[in-house]
Amino acid sequence: MTALAAAGHSYALLADGSTVEIRPAGPDDHEAVLRFHEAMSPDNLYLRFFSMSKRAAEQEARRVCRPAGADHAALLALLGEHVVGLASYEPTATPGVAEVAFAVADDMHGRGIATLLLEHLVSLGQARQVQAFTATTLPENTAMLRVFADAGLPVRRRLVEDVIELTMPIPRDGALGADSAYLDAVAGREQRAGVASLAPLLAPRSVAVVGASRHPGSIGRTILLNIRDAGFAGTLYAVNPHADNIAGVPCLPSVSALPEAPDMVVIAVPPPAVLKVARECGKHEVRSLVVITAGLGISGDHRLLQTCRKYGMRLVGPNCFGIAVPGIGLDATFAAQHPAAGIAGLVVQSGGVGIAMLEHFSRLGIGISSFASVGDKMDVSGNDLLMWWEQDAATKLAVLYLESFGNPRKFARTARRVSARIPVLTVHAGRSAPGQRAAASHTAAAAAPLITRQALFEQAGVIATTSLGELLDAAALLANQPVPAGRRVAIVTNAGGAGVLAADACVEAGLSVAVVSPRTQTRLRRLLPKGAAVAGPVDTTAGVTAQQFGECLRVVAEAGGTGPGAPVLDGSGPDGARADGEHPPGHGGGEGPPDAVLALVVPTAAGNMVPALQEARLPVPLAAVILNQPEATKMLPTTHGGPAVPAYAYPEAAARALGRAARYSAWRSRPAGTVPELA
Repeated sequence: MTALAAAGHSYALLADGSTVEIRPAGPDDHEAVLRFHEAMSPDNLYLRFFSMSKRAAEQEARRVCRPAGADHAALLALLGEHVVGLASYEPTATPGVAEVAFAVADDMHGRGIATLLLEHLVSLGQARQVQAFTATTLPENTAMLRVFADAGLPVRRRLVEDVIELTMPIPRDGALGADSAYLDAVAGREQRAGVASLAPLLAPRSVAVVGASRHPGSIGRTILLNIRDAGFAGTLYAVNPHADNIAGVPCLPSVSALPEAPDMVVIAVPPPAVLKVARECGKHEVRSLVVITAGLGISGDHRLLQTCRKYGMRLVGPNCFGIAVPGIGLDATFAAQHPAAGIAGLVVQSGGVGIAMLEHFSRLGIGISSFASVGDKMDVSGNDLLMWWEQDAATKLAVLYLESFGNPRKFARTARRVSARIPVLTVHAGRSAPGQRAAASHTAAAAAPLITRQALFEQAGVIATTSLGELLDAAALLANQPVPAGRRVAIVTNAGGAGVLAADACVEAGLSVAVVSPRTQTRLRRLLPKGAAVAGPVDTTAGVTAQQFGECLRVVAEAGGTGPGAPVLDGSGPDGARADGEHPPGHGGGEGPPDAVLALVVPTAAGNMVPALQEARLPVPLAAVILNQPEATKMLPTTHGGPAVPAYAYPEAAARALGRAARYSAWRSRPAGTVPELA
């Protein structure tokens, strides 16, 4: 909501989450701009013009409202129909340098209008090859000086005859993912404004459902009852002109009849009625809409978006499944089961995928911190949810199922910032030509090409899988176990054949299979039955007891390093190490404990090994494979209250999950590089 075309208009979020329109000024705006200046207080006029001359307002209106030209620009910020801010630049005698000026209405100070206008002037300046901005301001105009200081631009200032002259070089439009103090400052402002604007959606105090029917099984009624039955602590209303209450929820005939303006309104009415309801919500000062209705068409979608922008409402949908925040008892979806509260933030474009993932995350005990089905994604997008989760202490894992990216550059910067704090996972949806056609039909947006998404995700540290199953496998590990410090995995099993399969799977997943040091091998021979293989992978034999197996896990995790004899599959170094210090898959990579343990078990006459997994206290991540379990993935609660152990049905699934976690760990720990500037 902040991008500005070189010639056009946009909507942007203020610091308090409200929305302003930003567009170029033109001759038709003369009277509005004149009234804007005439309404300013004497103090505000003095800070802007260094005097209180009545002629200044008329001269300024003529200047900024003259026909557009390539050498000058003037932008207006409008709240509804009222001008609340103005920014402009004019050429100076120095080629490539322009002077900027700003004015903000008295009652709008401190809400970020001048900062927004400066960002938009910078975008125009970049497009028009302006190299630097200058500004002149009074020393007592501390608010404007703070705008320049906080913009992220390199500012040079000097005091000349009782005024401060500032010079700000305009940064180039950097490469995708390039470090930039200016873009970091812009992103910080966007994040704060975005979070404020999303609060009515993800932390609402009151909710109304429009289209709640008395007929059992209808979408509107189901959503209403889900909100009620999930224990929403706020105020809940139903809107239906034909009922006084629905299932005990107070019902009013229209949005305008509600005793308050709800933070959020869920709209589940037939397509022809959506726009009318949205306008009524805007006039009643509703803060956000969740539009479940599908089938509005492209023009209907855009009219709905324009209505939301006009009245400053955030929009989820249309054609969506709803939103849920289990921690506050909000389930504004039509799912059959309430999602469990937990640590995973989830955003999807597909309602069906959303239903399945909510149930899987609840079943695995990971739970949901907040969920949004964004549907046609006309406004609220994955970028918005990432910014929310960045500041949300409850979210420890971010999961995305998106078929298209409206602003890849912004996504890359946002995802990279969030990935540095918590794991971000996604699925490569629309990898094939038929998949891309299906995505375009499903969400009315073209799926991003696979090669583009791969580069985008790798650069941003996003963990991308090729299936929902693999995503759940990785999420189960990352949600419960610490991130491995490296790629060395010690394999311990009571079924020798499983160890063979696990070793192959680890190498294929880019991991190194740890070879146990001679000293630790000696300890293991004393512990395990005769015939056990202790060099690594460790085969305890089927006759091992659960107690022996658990002790073996501890010994391997704490002291089991790699030693001489590790297989060398690749590498340019003398012992298989790469020239950059990395070790090829399958190579142990030196002495020391492993970075993770993979335990594979099957029940035998000697005992059940699962309790040993639940009792294990290891200094490194533990993933388990239970060869006879019916579930593809499940969680084993520990007896000591520590993090649960992810248990997989197959070695390949566990190895892929560990491989993705290890690559994420390497991305997060590597020093920031430099992005070359390309023509």
